Amino acid sequence: MWNEFNIKTFPAETIVYRDGVYCPELSTLDNMEIISRRFDLPVHIIYVGKLRGENTLNINLSSHNQPVFLTINSENNFPAFLNIFIKNTGKNSEIRGHIMLKNSSDLDVKILAEHGADDTGILLQTKIIGTKASFSKIHALAKIGQNVKNAKSDIRIGALATDKSAKFRLTPVQGIKSVPEYAEHGAYIFQPKPTVELYLRESGLSGAEVHEIMQESFKNDFNLF
Repeated sequence: MWNEFNIKTFPAETIVYRDGVYCPELSTLDNMEIISRRFDLPVHIIYVGKLRGENTLNINLSSHNQPVFLTINSENNFPAFLNIFIKNTGKNSEIRGHIMLKNSSDLDVKILAEHGADDTGILLQTKIIGTKASFSKIHALAKIGQNVKNAKSDIRIGALATDKSAKFRLTPVQGIKSVPEYAEHGAYIFQPKPTVELYLRESGLSGAEVHEIMQESFKNDFNLF
């Protein structure tokens, strides 16, 4: 499974979903929406497979001093919705998320990242690859509540079109009611440089191979955090 979805694993307590369904045979923790106690290891939430119709993932972290990692690697060939609700109320706890999506139809993604206590961190990087005639909409909202001190918030969205007909609507938004330690947000479209494509073609690669290498480079460049 790890090779199939290109998921990097590490010593952690795991909660695994495949095609939106909890997989107890691949998980070390029960299917929980609330992480309310401290574990010796980080918690790694893994969400892989196909998207179709309405899909929802809830993460509620209330334990103090608990690191949580979120890895999403999913794709869809039919119209789909993906709702991700994240709330961190655990002091000195942090959620770091890498979300990788491939859209071949219409995909509407809504992400809510809410800080509800002091010294909480939610750092999310979302990437999407849009294929021919696809329409990808991603709305990501980070909320820092009133009287919440020293929050660390980072919401970033990146997109790559494999065809000129692919469309994107990327909306990173922040609702800040307290002064954070830092709060970043942004969106970008990845466009390979013509000189790089030319170099790869002159190295003997076909057009399809060049496009595949570009996609893999885009997928694997999670170096912002």
